[in-house]
Amino acid sequence: MIPNTLLIPAQKVEALLKKKKVKLTQGGEPTLVPIVPEGPEWSITAVGPTKLRYAYEFAGEVVKTNFPGSVVFYSPGKSYPGETNPRWVLNVLTLKSGQPLLDLAFSENSVSQSSVKNLREKLLEQLKLKVSWIKGIPAESNVWILPLDHNGKKFVSADWKKKTMKLIGMDAPAGLRLPLNEVPSDLSRRALTLEFTEGALAIFFPPLLQGPFLELLKAIQGVLKFLGISNVRFQGYVPSDEADIWSKLGVASDPGVLEINIPPCTTWAEYAHWMIAIENCGNATGLRTIKVSNDTEIGTGGGNHICFGGPTLDENAFFTHPGWVTSILRFWQHHPSLSYLFTGAYVGASSQAPRTDESARSLYDLEMAYQYLESLGRGDHRQIINETLRHLHIDGSGNTHRSEVSFDKFWNTSFPGGACGILEFRAIETLPNAEWAAAVALLWRALAAALLTKPFHYPLKDISAELQDRYFLPSFLWQDLMEVFSHLSAQGIDLPVEKFRAIWEWRFPVLLDTQLGTSNITIRKALESWPLLCEQPLEGGSTSRFVDTSIERIEITSSAPV
Repeated sequence: MIPNTLLIPAQKVEALLKKKKVKLTQGGEPTLVPIVPEGPEWSITAVGPTKLRYAYEFAGEVVKTNFPGSVVFYSPGKSYPGETNPRWVLNVLTLKSGQPLLDLAFSENSVSQSSVKNLREKLLEQLKLKVSWIKGIPAESNVWILPLDHNGKKFVSADWKKKTMKLIGMDAPAGLRLPLNEVPSDLSRRALTLEFTEGALAIFFPPLLQGPFLELLKAIQGVLKFLGISNVRFQGYVPSDEADIWSKLGVASDPGVLEINIPPCTTWAEYAHWMIAIENCGNATGLRTIKVSNDTEIGTGGGNHICFGGPTLDENAFFTHPGWVTSILRFWQHHPSLSYLFTGAYVGASSQAPRTDESARSLYDLEMAYQYLESLGRGDHRQIINETLRHLHIDGSGNTHRSEVSFDKFWNTSFPGGACGILEFRAIETLPNAEWAAAVALLWRALAAALLTKPFHYPLKDISAELQDRYFLPSFLWQDLMEVFSHLSAQGIDLPVEKFRAIWEWRFPVLLDTQLGTSNITIRKALESWPLLCEQPLEGGSTSRFVDTSIERIEITSSAPV
């Protein structure tokens, strides 16, 4: 249940955006860990022995409690240098119409060899193909391969002229282990695979456009229902939503955590409902948004990035409002509380989300870039915005992704998935409950709306010397956040201060509260910066999250002079 203290200001934010005729979508990436996060997969590595099981249980709970009729697809994820296995993501696909995408009653009942044989035969009939399946080897799993593509009118099957194929040895679905280099280059190398192991069936889809994908899913569903097969998992490539008919929730393997990629939300209320649903499904499957270290609650370490964009590329207001983009960047640079108060345990130039003025060689470069964008007239400036800003918003090593406000997904046409018109805010940690997370997201959205209505054109401030001396301390961060709230209040948006005070109290716990004479002395945990950025070799890959420091900063406050 979303409290009125958040709903009322949220309505004012949506009214501001509507008045400016801007559609602003908002996404997020909350992260989850088990109650007892044991093993490297829950601290440093992306994959491990229990993570996929937790992911399936979580995705199943999402389907059961929120979106009956959805389908869960195991899809290949990113491959990173030094990591033995590719990462993966479970995509939960739900039709926006509310109609079921999949009408199967799943169970753990064993699938028989004869049922798999009948499935192969019936599926060829459904697809109107007169070809033979290829047997996959080795024999420890029962794998069948059907070369399969779609020519725009019907399904077709290329003749690979093979009766058997030896699969590549790796820990992955059969569909990712096909030796496609053995298939002549003039033939389609797309294939459907059936993998039968210990009474369970996995069906791997080849890359297809959305129409053929849905056609294939419908055909397979019909055969499965006819044969009474229910112990099945879907795998393979999920196409882009060309027809705008479904929403997609991702449950992805990420170093130390499960990362939940929520669909783009058109309003803050929709975002808040997703956060509550994720919290409830996590609780039901033994997952949560915190760890406990030395009897103290801390974040998962995986972050909870907030992404802004548009419902479509044609409706993305950032492309035609470069001054809105720079207004946001200027305001964030002026207020370190937005960089430090809601992020992880370590901050600074070598953290996972350094401020721009901690990474850029000079404020002059940033100022000139922002002024240039602010001088642009009417038009679509997506490429200019990207080329001007992406390589200024970096970390100390030049990494364009590891920045407080990342432009890697804005209009980076050289990178798959990089041309989405997205501003990604990375200095946000996963908080202990959905209401707090939703409150921070509302703060971000409220500022975006306010800065669109009344641009912020003040020159960048040289506050680098104060970042560690002043803004690593809780009290100064709170003072700065109150200035941010005053800025919003001036435009009629009043956020519940007490809720953010609770977040501040959790973020900077009291270590000692005592009386000294007539003064009350309070010692709180403060922030510390990463002293270095490095790649640390680990089992199964490497990590940039290795910190060699014995420094812990504290803040001492007194109610009166002592």
